[in-house]
Amino acid sequence: MDVLGVKTRPGGTFDGNLEFKDAGLVAASAAAEVDAAAKIVDIGTGEYKAEMIIDVSAIEIATNDEVYNVCVQLSSSATFASTIQTAAKLELGAAEVLLGDVDSTIGRYKLMFDNEVNGTYYRYARVYTVVAGTIATGINYTAWAVEIK
Repeated sequence: MDVLGVKTRPGGTFDGNLEFKDAGLVAASAAAEVDAAAKIVDIGTGEYKAEMIIDVSAIEIATNDEVYNVCVQLSSSATFASTIQTAAKLELGAAEVLLGDVDSTIGRYKLMFDNEVNGTYYRYARVYTVVAGTIATGINYTAWAVEIK
């Protein structure tokens, strides 16, 4: 909704326990980290619905072949040693390699997800970034979940 030309931003209450990635450049495929440690969140054994708030502060698009897939992954393993499922994916990058026709930019993105896949509820969640293309600096973003009741 615009009020006097002011653009509203989608938001949500920040909960430090649901922070999946803190600021830091990602130039190669890897699991997200908070305070330099891989972050895995125990979302419980029941149904969990949420939106991942992803704030992109920098994104390299210099050679028009960069792709950054920010994925919400689920697992029944507390260490993600097995049963890894992708619950949702946000594709960012150069227009030339995306389905759309616009380069991704800095800003806020929302990614809806839940922890059920094919009738199975997964207890653990993390964010994983898949990076492809000619990458020098990569992408910088933060991510945290806001539970939907």
